[in-house]
Amino acid sequence: MIITETINNSTEQTRQVILDHPAGFSLSGTLISGQCFRWRQQPDGSLRGVAGDRAVTMLQRDGQVVILGDDRPDAEDFWRDYLDFGTDYAAIRRLSVCAEPRLESAVNRCGGVFILRQQPWEALCSFIVSQNNNIPRIRTIIDRLCRRYGQPIAAADGTQEWAFPSPEAIASAGEEELKELGLGYRAGYLPAAARDVLSGSFDPAALRELPLDEARKALQAMKGVGLKVADCVLLFGLHRLDAFPRDVWIKRALEGEFRDTPLQNTPYAGVAQQYIFEYIRTQGSEGSN
Repeated sequence: MIITETINNSTEQTRQVILDHPAGFSLSGTLISGQCFRWRQQPDGSLRGVAGDRAVTMLQRDGQVVILGDDRPDAEDFWRDYLDFGTDYAAIRRLSVCAEPRLESAVNRCGGVFILRQQPWEALCSFIVSQNNNIPRIRTIIDRLCRRYGQPIAAADGTQEWAFPSPEAIASAGEEELKELGLGYRAGYLPAAARDVLSGSFDPAALRELPLDEARKALQAMKGVGLKVADCVLLFGLHRLDAFPRDVWIKRALEGEFRDTPLQNTPYAGVAQQYIFEYIRTQGSEGSN
């Protein structure tokens, strides 16, 4: 369907994909929640970004997500899967509060966060970059990586975006080049991760099937991947909802309001983690991961 839509004071003629979203879903809460670093909120409230090789603008209104800029035949299926509309988050919210009544305030405020189905390679790189970093700086570094090594994508409004770099592009990047982009000591980790992908050592299909502890250990055998990064890759890159990453915000919560919570040992631990993360983080500033 070709329509005319005004976004950010410019008129775009493009195919409009409209998805009915599940009750309680928050588009901005999900895309700007620290699980992905390719999305930018625009002055009019829409979100512009890239998933895979698709550059789009999204907005939420009247129980629907409107996606501008993707005219591929599989666009509806792609974005429904990416936004994880097939998972019953209403049930997860109920079960989470049942297991941990202290979570109710966090669910009421941040329960619209869904876990995106990201590409495993992008999530692996992104969370290696995230070490000892804050969210705005992670976004900046990821943007530089994409502009330097990613393939250009023409957006519907005539501007240009960039796909996430391929493992081949990162494997051939020099450490000094990567340091120039702000990676610092992490500059050697990304080419090593790329080589693991290319050799098959990083095997997303196997990691999805392994018991959680074994999958975590396998990831931690990679250069630059510690416990927190491993759990982030499992949750955000492999959709292991039983993974429970512990960054500075979560550690603070586990030492305070959510001390001895049973949530970290549930099948939906990672979703509950995001509710806690957003609830605690949005009460302060965007600090280090």
